[in-house]
Amino acid sequence: MKLIISREALLAPLQSISGVVEKKQTMPVLSNILMVANQGELRLTGTNMEVELVCNIDQVDVETPGQITVPARKLSDICRSLSEQAVLELSVEGERLHVRAGKSHFTLSTLPAEHFPNIEESQQDISMTLPQADFKKMLEATSFAMAQQDVRYYLNGMLLEMSATSIRAVATDGHRLAMSSIDVIGTTFENNRQVIVPRKGILELARLLTDAEGTINISFSDSHVRSEIGSYIFTSKLIEGKFPDYNRVIPRGGDKIVIADRVELKNMFMRAGILSHENIRGVRLQLSDNQLQVFANNPEHEQAEDSLSVAYHGEPLQVGFNVGYLIDVMGVINDEQVKLTLSNPNASALIESTEESNSLYVVMPMRL
Repeated sequence: MKLIISREALLAPLQSISGVVEKKQTMPVLSNILMVANQGELRLTGTNMEVELVCNIDQVDVETPGQITVPARKLSDICRSLSEQAVLELSVEGERLHVRAGKSHFTLSTLPAEHFPNIEESQQDISMTLPQADFKKMLEATSFAMAQQDVRYYLNGMLLEMSATSIRAVATDGHRLAMSSIDVIGTTFENNRQVIVPRKGILELARLLTDAEGTINISFSDSHVRSEIGSYIFTSKLIEGKFPDYNRVIPRGGDKIVIADRVELKNMFMRAGILSHENIRGVRLQLSDNQLQVFANNPEHEQAEDSLSVAYHGEPLQVGFNVGYLIDVMGVINDEQVKLTLSNPNASALIESTEESNSLYVVMPMRL
């Protein structure tokens, strides 16, 4: 294999695909990226056996077709270290890949392309077209609430619930829940369907999406989700399992409604969080007429106290929360004001934007 390509054409795809490749792998070939060079095209593939990302590059001069796998991060770092105007010559000689650019010469180890695993193809039975910017916004509005390495494996991902007219994203780690939905443009099914996409897949998919106008097509099978985004083909396995009934978690009938400035509220929580317990991050909220106070302390007997003027008329209330969860919610709501709906010290808080009704957040209380 021998080809010539500009740094500019190679760097962005390399960095995107390297993000899929895990640093620590049980199989050495999974630390590598698969390079397949044909006439006028270079195809790059990275996978961690759960998520696969493929990019086709046509800005390449292929002198000798071939295929090989090379260390993903090393090749990406080499490419990033070169000047923007650099032109790279990549050639396989024996069991080594030689990378030449100007006076620079690098030699990388390789593994045969035949050792590289491919995610099995499966028949896609559901397809829908989504506004790209809206889909990106929906994923970013909910992905922070996904669990990490929870023994309840179905929480280590995001539920996508699809109907003929909309798609809803739900994520929870058992202590908080985030939910958002958008309208769909065209679907190939009538009955509702639920799938669970693993955390890694959601994060990589969100990274590929842009805020640009236009749509993307996303399709599902019984075991995979796939989408083509520009020159990229994204594929992820689905998590088997039953996602909890999120509707039972959403608190209903709360009678204590607080309207507050989102930025001021977030800043107050961040200040209080500085002196909260390092591990449990607990703070106590005290609600009174037109005022919200927050209190925090830690084992070093340090304390924080702060208050904010809010729109509230009702009975006083004290309730504890993980301040990190509250800060996360304030960070993904884009509107100026937020609405907090509470009922009693043992009930979860329902947090929403005062303007946009497509998203809601639930945070469980803490005993302090």
